Amino acid sequence: MATFLLWLILLVVAWPLALAALLLYPVVWLLSLPFRLVGVSVRGVLSLLEAVLRLPARVLRGPAG
Repeated sequence: MATFLLWLILLVVAWPLALAALLLYPVVWLLSLPFRLVGVSVRGVLSLLEAVLRLPARVLRGPAG
């Protein structure tokens, strides 16, 4: 909602810039999509590496309870 209100203010102040932002937003979203996919993949690999490195300590600690 805040983004929409900011866009409305921009529309009143500088309507050509607001229309350009409205038209370019999908293009920017599509261009950023591969970077988000890489970020998700890197986060998954790092989580797996963390789990593998912490496994010996969890096994030696024994059952919790």
